Parts: sequence; C-alpha cells; structure tokens
Amino acid sequence: MLPWLPAGRVVRIDGRGELFIRHHRHADPAAPNVLLLHGWTASSDLQFFTAYEALAAQYSFVGIDHRGHGRGLRSPTQFRLEDAADDAAAAIRELATGPVVAVGYSMGGPISLHLARRHPDLVRGLVVQATALEWTATLRERTLWRVLPILGSWLRTKGYRRYLNRAVPKLIGAGHPVEPYVPWLVSEMSRNDPFAMVDAGRALGDYDARPWAPTLGVPAASLITTRDRLVSPGKQRALASALRATVRELPADHFAALAEPARFAALTVELVDAVLQAGQPTSTADAPPSPDAA
Repeated sequence: MLPWLPAGRVVRIDGRGELFIRHHRHADPAAPNVLLLHGWTASSDLQFFTAYEALAAQYSFVGIDHRGHGRGLRSPTQFRLEDAADDAAAAIRELATGPVVAVGYSMGGPISLHLARRHPDLVRGLVVQATALEWTATLRERTLWRVLPILGSWLRTKGYRRYLNRAVPKLIGAGHPVEPYVPWLVSEMSRNDPFAMVDAGRALGDYDARPWAPTLGVPAASLITTRDRLVSPGKQRALASALRATVRELPADHFAALAEPARFAALTVELVDAVLQAGQPTSTADAPPSPDAA
C-alpha cells in the first residue's frame, strides 16, 4: 500500500545532472511556494509524506531528494551541504517556482540555511525542524562522526536490511496510522547510496553556522522536538534563538513525522503560515504617522 505522493519527475540541470523531485502545483497560481529539504539517510517521501496532503491543500511545493539519498543525484564528488543547497537552488530556478519558504528537517536545516545564505533571492523564509546550528560541541558528537566509516560498511550489508525489517514495524507499532505503509517505508529506506551517507554524515560533523546564521535576515520558524535523542532540544532552541524564529514544540523524538503524523503535518503548515505572515509588508494603515505629517 502506498500513501498519496505528488507527481515525481526528473529535472535535468546542465553541469549538475538529474535531480529527482516531487512537485505539486496548487490550483491557485498565486499560492505560496514551499521547498521541502529532508534529513540525513531519508528522502523527501520518507521525511514529508505524512505532511504532503496538508501542504498540498494550501501551497505549491517541491520536495527534492538530496545527493545520494533516495532517488537523488549520484555524484562521484564528496557530499557537501553547500552543493545540496545549490542543487535545490538550480531546481527552483529551472522550475521558476521561487521565492520559496524552505522547510528543512534535521540535515535539511543546514541545507536550508546554506540556501538562504548562497541564494537569498530564492528564499522567502525558513522553517527549521529538529535541527541545530552545529553538531560537534560535545565529545559524544565528535565521537559519533569519527565512527561513520563503520556505519557505511554496515549499510552495505544484508544485516542492514534485516535490521530495517525488524526496527521499522517496532518503531511504528500495531494500529498506528502509518502501519499500512511499513513495507513501502522499508523499501524506500534501502535506496540510499552508503558512500554518500558517510560523506553526508561527515559534512554534518563539520557544519557550524553559529558565526553567520543570525545574519540571514529572513522570517523564520522552528519546530522543536522536545523528546529528541539525536538532536537535543537545547541545540534546537539555540538555532531558533539565532534565527529569531517563531517556535512550536512537539513532544516527540527525532522521527516525529512518523510517530506523530497528524500533529507534525498540522504544525508544519502552521509554521509555514507564520513565516508567510511575518514576511508580509506592514500595512500603511498600521504604520506610525510620519514625523512630517501635520
């Protein structure tokens, strides 16, 4: 059984290659445009399928599979967060769907920030979810990124597929709204390029936006997963503070999109709306009188 998915297509970009996207066009051509940027080891579908329908009701949107993830571009070059941001920018320019509200979950958060920094003309606002300014401030985090080569070897084994077959049903649980999609989820999780996963993990280990994130100057909102054991709520709050973001909280772990699908979808729409509202020009009726007025 498959969930509802927007039309998928390949966008060919000269000098880059073929990028796989999900593209939904709202019936209203004036509807805002949203860009979905998924997390590490996920894909647009895995990260956002539980929110696709709620987003489609109000916006046009593009979801992109990052390099080496899902059906994303296979490249011989090392994975860089900046390149993933440039891929997204190239797709938005090709589709002429900018400027966008960029929604970045986990690794998608750094990619969204790089997008706003490198292509400010394309970014109307940011919604960051379960993500951080950096991942190397503690000994535990630095140790995690050092063992990534071991993870890469494991991802290439049959043992990884057996692990998914056991772990995903356990994570979802019997009677859960996404339980019918478990076989599809396991299949989608097996699409990633193991070498790219290691590279992407290392890129996250090198990422530190603390010096420049506060200078981006775009409306922002943050979804904080308050029971997150992968990205601590404290780190998420530090990012929200740096961006001066509107904050909403979801009492869930890092896999909130699967564990709390209805709430995740509703909060994602709510935060996109908050960013769009914050970006509206102030009405002249609400503006203070000019000092020259008499």
